[in-house]
Amino acid sequence: MILEDKIEDLFGYVQERCLWQFFSRTWDRQENIDGVLNQVAALLADNEPERDTPMKKLHYADAKIMVSDLKERYPWLRGIDEIESRVLLDGLKARLIDTAITRSTNRELSHHLY
Repeated sequence: MILEDKIEDLFGYVQERCLWQFFSRTWDRQENIDGVLNQVAALLADNEPERDTPMKKLHYADAKIMVSDLKERYPWLRGIDEIESRVLLDGLKARLIDTAITRSTNRELSHHLY
């Protein structure tokens, strides 16, 4: 399976299951995408995720469910190393930012009064 197909699998999962990508402001969406995917990277690398703030705990909770689901749905995810994991998550992050922020037609995302 090539890298783009794996990123497509992960993107499809996030689009279907994760509401954190659709918060109402650009900075909310960016913060959630960064926060959850950083926690996912830590969990996939068997590192201890940071949980020293309420926001990091929130991202950890979403990431923990996401990693469990992803490992169940995509067995290829269990055999990847930390470098490949980082490449996959960077690709997923770029795709999410492009879809949920850059190409979003929701004008409220960056409204100056919002």
